[in-house]
Formats: sequence, C-alpha cells, structure tokens
Amino acid sequence: MGRSCTSGGEVAQFIVDLAFGNFVKGLSEFGYEQGRNIDIIRRMDIFRDRIPSIEEMVALLKPDIIAVPATLEAVAARNATSTIPIVCPALADAVHLGLIASEARPGGNVTGIEPYIAGLPTKQIELAREIVPKARRVGLLTNMNDPKGPPQVGDLRAACGALSLSVVEADASTAQDIPNALAALANEGVEVTVVLQTSLLLNMSEQIGAIALEKRQPTVFGYREHVVHGGLVSYGVDLRWCYRRAGYFVDKILRGAHPGDLPIEFPSKLWLAVNLKTAKALDVAVPPGLLARTDEVIE
Repeated sequence: MGRSCTSGGEVAQFIVDLAFGNFVKGLSEFGYEQGRNIDIIRRMDIFRDRIPSIEEMVALLKPDIIAVPATLEAVAARNATSTIPIVCPALADAVHLGLIASEARPGGNVTGIEPYIAGLPTKQIELAREIVPKARRVGLLTNMNDPKGPPQVGDLRAACGALSLSVVEADASTAQDIPNALAALANEGVEVTVVLQTSLLLNMSEQIGAIALEKRQPTVFGYREHVVHGGLVSYGVDLRWCYRRAGYFVDKILRGAHPGDLPIEFPSKLWLAVNLKTAKALDVAVPPGLLARTDEVIE
C-alpha cells in the first residue's frame, strides 16, 4: 500500500522544481516510486497567506508525512499539525522558532537538514578577497526577515572586521526591493558584494545576476544556483544534496521512526562554483588556484 507525502510551498517555481526534483530522486534511492509504493501529492499554494488551506489539506488528505522546502513553510506546517511528521531539508533557527527542542534530539514532529554552517561566511569573505584582492569595501545584500539571514550577517560583519574591511548593507524584504538594494550598494562604491543564503534571494537569482552584471559588481554567493544564473562565484552547501537527503528521513519515518528521534543533519561537503563567462564580462581574473579547487565551472 502506498504512503502519501505532501510537498510544496508558496515559493517561486525555480525553488519548487529544485526541491521537488531532487526530493523525488532521493526517494528513489530508497526504492520509492510514485504510483507504485508511494503517493506524492504536490501542492504549491498552501502556505504563508493561505494558512487555512494547509489545515484543510491535512484534514482532507491525512498524509503520513509533510515535506516542505524551507523554514517558513516548516513553520506554517507545524502550526497546522503537531502530530504528522514534517521533513524540511533547509531548516534554519529551528530551536528559536520552536520547531525542534535540539538538533541532537528534535523531540517534536519536525526533522531534516540545516544547510547553514557556522563559519561559512568567513570563507565567503576570504573568497571575495581572493577574486577581488584589492577590495576594501564589501557590500552585503541581506534579507533579514528570513530566519537564515541574521546569523549570516553577524558572521559576515565579524569576518570583515577581522580583515579591516568596511561593510555596506542593503536589505531586500521583497523581490521588488532587490533592484534598489543592489543600486544602493553600487552607489556606495562597494567593490564586491556578498549575497545572503535565503529563499527569497535564491528565488531571484537570475534577476540578481543580471543587475550585478549591469552594475559591474562581482558577486559571492552561498548557493551554486546563483552562479548557474549569472553570478560570479559561490561557496556553500549543495542544496541538491539536501533535498535528495530528505528521502532518508522519509524512509526512516515510513519504517516506523519518530521524527523527534531523528537528529538534524548538516551537510559534510561544500560546493565551489565559478562562472567564467561572468568573470570575463566583469574583467575579473579568476586565480588559477581557485579554479584548480572548483567543483563546477560554468563557461
């Protein structure tokens, strides 16, 4: 008999496809095939400003598991049910938000993966200095209403301070804020911009890449998807792995494990990507040493 697993969120199509496609691949690694031994019901309109709809969905479908793409959707799902297991491959600030009791023992009905790794922003600042050696003024494109935002900003400020770099910040709470935020950074004369790892900024990766190129602004990211869409360089967690790994949690739960007993996981490998086409357009010389250790080169 198949099990039902609901996946979705009111997020951009790009993010949904990234999450869903890799999630399905992850399930297949554990022998699950849609229509044969699992029923995956994909929904994209059940969160944020339509919270009642997820409650209606839970009551109607009674799924065995709810899979969500990121933290904000996990919060919405947890508000709708405290009993149905929730798997999230991109958790952030989960203890503070009340989603879990601790990373080692979540304790409730939420489990998954935390893609934010402490200390990563320091590496991103070092990467920024590597591609723009003379940079003294670093821009931060922030998104502080995402739970993943504030911890990164604190680490980035500290990393810049340790290197005597000045920091200019511009926040984007909505997609409409992004053009003005990037323009503000360019007007302040920043020499390289670090873009935070948040759902909104990932959704808008193509727009960010295009505007940064127009402003002649080298960019550093945490997600390789930004580089695929025109960003210069990224170093961070491979989200494709995170979403595939969600299949492990689903399999454990369907075999009888309680989500509260499944420890939160952290990715063990980081991914370095470089877009040489963007580097050429910006007249940025990518150091040979950086290229030698790159996991993915886009030409």
